[in-house]
Amino acid sequence: MDTADTPLAFWSFSLAAAGYVALAAYLLTAGGDWRHNARTRRIGYAAVLSAIWALASLLSAEAGRPLAVLSAALLDTCRYGAWYAFLISVLSPGPADSGARPRLPAMLVQACWLMVALGVAIQGALLTGWLKPEEWLRALILHSLSSAVLGLVLVEQLFRTVSDDSIWNIKPLCLALLFQFGFDLYLFSDAMMFSHIDPDALAVRGFIHVITLPLLMLSSERSRDWTSKIRLSQKVAFHSVTLLFAGAYLLFVAGVGYYVRYFGGDWGRAFQLALVFAGLLTLGILLVSGSMRAKIKVLVGKHFFHYRYDYREEWLRFTQTLTTQDSPQSMGQQVIRGLANMVESPAGMLCLREAGQDNYVQTARWNLPECTASEVHDSPFCQFLISSGWVINMEEYRCFPARYNDLEIPGWLSEVPNAWLIVPLMVGHDMQGFVILASARTPISVNWEVNDLLRTAGCQAASFLAKMQATEALLEIRKFDAFNKMSAFVVHDLKNIVTQLSLMLKNAERHRDNPEFQQDMLMTVDHAVERMRQLMLQLREGAKPPGGVCGVSLDDIAQRIQKDKMKQGRPIEIDCQEHLVARGHDERLERVLGHLVQNALDASAPS
Repeated sequence: MDTADTPLAFWSFSLAAAGYVALAAYLLTAGGDWRHNARTRRIGYAAVLSAIWALASLLSAEAGRPLAVLSAALLDTCRYGAWYAFLISVLSPGPADSGARPRLPAMLVQACWLMVALGVAIQGALLTGWLKPEEWLRALILHSLSSAVLGLVLVEQLFRTVSDDSIWNIKPLCLALLFQFGFDLYLFSDAMMFSHIDPDALAVRGFIHVITLPLLMLSSERSRDWTSKIRLSQKVAFHSVTLLFAGAYLLFVAGVGYYVRYFGGDWGRAFQLALVFAGLLTLGILLVSGSMRAKIKVLVGKHFFHYRYDYREEWLRFTQTLTTQDSPQSMGQQVIRGLANMVESPAGMLCLREAGQDNYVQTARWNLPECTASEVHDSPFCQFLISSGWVINMEEYRCFPARYNDLEIPGWLSEVPNAWLIVPLMVGHDMQGFVILASARTPISVNWEVNDLLRTAGCQAASFLAKMQATEALLEIRKFDAFNKMSAFVVHDLKNIVTQLSLMLKNAERHRDNPEFQQDMLMTVDHAVERMRQLMLQLREGAKPPGGVCGVSLDDIAQRIQKDKMKQGRPIEIDCQEHLVARGHDERLERVLGHLVQNALDASAPS
């Protein structure tokens, strides 16, 4: 084993030993009632063992004797064991939660104690001569690397499971242990790659512990009794299991890479690099694989929890999926994706019944081909879904059709690729539609919990879809309402134009040769053309008339209306104040008042 730089290692481990002694003294004097609190005692033991380890490492760096090196390695294993014991105790239910379920997988706890026992056995094997010094060094490096990975897994588990109101207390502890275990991971992974421990990195190992000691003291001050409120969710367990598998896989790849290099001769290093990068690529593929993630989730749900789903997480995710559509047209696809994610389904389709229709037709699809078939609302299939509200499992139906009262599945449904679950979307006692989900990425047992979750989520999705359809219907009604309002003005304008032109044609029989009549006729036609042009412009731009709002003289408008009606042979009298001004649109006000006058003239006999 390479010896570290002596002066640097001396100050490094001396400061670490002094710091851990100070931490232990602080915990005994101000760290809570350590006599009656197991968690406080265990962090105190970890501080004491860390101080002894720092002293042993100092002697190892100064003397370099085999016994000193062996003692430092053994105490390093014991130090890891003390930190394991403390983290496991914090993650375990307290006295007040005696009936609570353990929050750590038993496999992880057993792996921690096995790692400690293995470390002690490695040191004993060197003493008894079972291992040569070179073999002992390789085993020590691999064991230290594995211990660091296990420590990081425990820290990650603690940080993810602590409640929001306790994360402020535990954050310094997690940060300190993260740096300690992370540095060991770097130190021994580098040693695994190059077959020797970097003496410079080993020399500053004590400094790493020194700079993390204030964080440990701060966390001890914030959490005097270390009774953090721990909660465990399936999301946390999933990430922890994934991290544990990834760490074990990387250790395996590193070990294989080392032996490939050791026995590979001149090509050993090249083979080692190729193997490491191939292993990292394989790990990346596994981590992003949907089927692999689905299998891990099923494994976690089966072995770590009474219930398969974390309902809070599922409901928040489903609601977020429904409310993040880019457009109303994509709501159907979001419903499919939300339901499919609950059962790890990679595809699906949505069949809805539009307002006023009796058939359910495909309105959205996700990773499935288009289907032109339709299902009548009164068909036995739809009536079964409406009356029972069941989620139909096609695999169960094929094996046990009697469970579904010998229901006859439509022929078009049997042709849907990998059709698996049929989820009704119920709104009260009516069915808005149904979703067909394809087979899951990994085998999933569809039990009562899955059925209840899908039925409840289907009801929420149905309410979203019903609201969307009601909104679309309301928009259509508003469009028709705006069209009706506009058509009223259009009819009145056309009526006035027709009246003017009809009167002009009637008078043309008697005054066609009169130059004044001809001039007046041209002016009337020009006015009619201008009115029709304005009408077309308004129809093109909508209900909003061209131009802006400004001050309008009502006296001038009344005089223009009087003049226009005089030409039609319908004289009217005006009684209007002078300089009467209103704010509005000139032409629109003239049309409105003109329509009122025309309606009054139509309702009265000609004078």
